This record gives sequence, structure tokens and C-alpha cells, in this order.
Amino acid sequence: MKVTVVGAGAVGASCAEYIAIKDFASEVVLLDIKEGFAEGKAMDLMQTASLNGFDTKITGSTSDYSKTAGSDVCVITSGIPRKPGMTREELIGINAGIVKIVSSSLIQHSPDTIIIVVSNPMDTMTYLVHKTTDLPRNRIIGMGGALDSARFKYRLAEALGAPISDVDGMVIGGHSDKGMVPLIGKAVRNSVSVSEFLSEDRMDQVVQDTKVGGATLTGLLGTSAWYAPGAAVSGMVQAIACDTKKIFPCSALLEGEFGLSDLSIGVPCVLGAGGIEKIVEISLSDAEKAKLAESAEGVKKTNGLLEL
Repeated sequence: MKVTVVGAGAVGASCAEYIAIKDFASEVVLLDIKEGFAEGKAMDLMQTASLNGFDTKITGSTSDYSKTAGSDVCVITSGIPRKPGMTREELIGINAGIVKIVSSSLIQHSPDTIIIVVSNPMDTMTYLVHKTTDLPRNRIIGMGGALDSARFKYRLAEALGAPISDVDGMVIGGHSDKGMVPLIGKAVRNSVSVSEFLSEDRMDQVVQDTKVGGATLTGLLGTSAWYAPGAAVSGMVQAIACDTKKIFPCSALLEGEFGLSDLSIGVPCVLGAGGIEKIVEISLSDAEKAKLAESAEGVKKTNGLLEL
């Protein structure tokens, strides 16, 4: 299993590190446009191999896509990160141009690859890859829902005073502060609804804290987060590499599922060797359906800013 990560910044490097530590890939290629940057990150990470007990080979390259040839999975993290006060949508102009060039260059050298998009605005960048490449829809995946759900579970565990391993929950919809749909009605603590433990007000607070999770971190850090995004991507890559059939909420191109078409948005997906192997159309309450439809309208509005 060969994995390429484009963008050797904080998110890309964290992604490469987590993939290597899990030791399921034979090679990870880090690629960046900054001279020597990816090579340096790769060397630094390789010097942790004996300490962290992995055999994955990590190599770096400055803009040489030939080094990515034969990649089974390619991750696109490149683009400018958010700064405090910025929305993900404000990044569209610069990042769209970057993502188009990167995706076409990757496919040129790895025509059978599966692409995972991390660059923001993530749902729109995922849609862009669908519209500008010939890859089938199962092989283009947006990361957002996996990260948003991890943040949801963090907030649930915090509110419950429970270990996070005891908590499960999912976020669907667009990867934006207004578009996320945390499914609080389906969240559980060891199979028991969280409504048995939390008041309505506390559950509402969990939902709101989840939706601004990225903005909260951007305000604290002065830039976008990287540990959790990197971990989210590595989990998705592992599900593909190891053909686990694990369900992740992630951005998929919909063709009638959930009553939506011609957009990429976060929904539950079974991930395996074929990429998205199934979109799981879970039952939603009327309120959840309305929120998902509202989120879809927001994503389509952002998609309308693209120059296809």
C-alpha cells in the first residue's frame, strides 16, 4: 500500500505520521511546493521509526509528482489554512486552483488511485475534483464528517463526564460552522441515548460547541487545527488499505440519496478497498431532514462560486 499526502504542512505531516505509526502502509510520500520542506519533514519522521516501532518508508519530494506514481490512496491537504475570523468558504478562490492542479497531477501518475480531499471548503473542493476528473464517484472522498464526528464525541464525553470510548455519535451535512448536523438524537453512551443523562439545554450546547469546533481551535491556535484532522484522514486511509468496511461520515457525491443530487456532502459511508463502497441512508427525523436540506443549500451556494 502506497499513500501520497500532498501538502507537508501541519495537517499533512500529522496525517503521514499517524499512517506510519499504524504501520499498515509500505510507503508514504509527502509532497510540497516549498523547496526541501517535504524532504525535511520525511527525514524527521523517519528518524522516529525506531522509537515508534514502524517500518513504513516515508519519502519527501518537492513538486515531483513522478515520485507519487502507483499510489493507492492520495490525500490532498494543500491550500491556505484558515486564520482567525475566516470562514472555510473564504478560501475557495485560491484553494480551488490548487486542488485542480494537484488532483490532475496525481491522477496522471496514479490513474487507479482513491483521492481523499481535506482542503477547505472541503465539500466544495471534493465536488470540484468530481467535476474536473474522470474518477468514479466511489474513489473521491471528502474528509470532513470524520473529523466533525470526532469533535462531537469529544464534546459528548466532556458533557457526560464519560470516557470517550463509551460514547458514539455522528455528524452529517456540510463541513462548515452553519452546515454541520450533529445527530444528537442518535448519540449514545454505551447504547443508551445521551438524552437519559443530559438535559435539553446541555445537549443543545454540545451541538453548538461541535459546530464551531474548528473556529474555536483557529481562534486559540491562530491557524487551523492539525492533530485531529490528521488522525481523521489516517483512520479513513486505514479503512481503505485494510478493507475494514468501517462506516465513516464523509463527503460523497450524491445521486438521489437522502433526496439530494449533484453535490458532495457528509453522509454515512462504508469505506473499504473500493473507496466508498456504500452510502448508508439512515432514517432521519423531520427536523434532521430539514437541517440536512438547509445544509445542502449552503453547500450548493458555495459550489456556485466555482469556475468549472
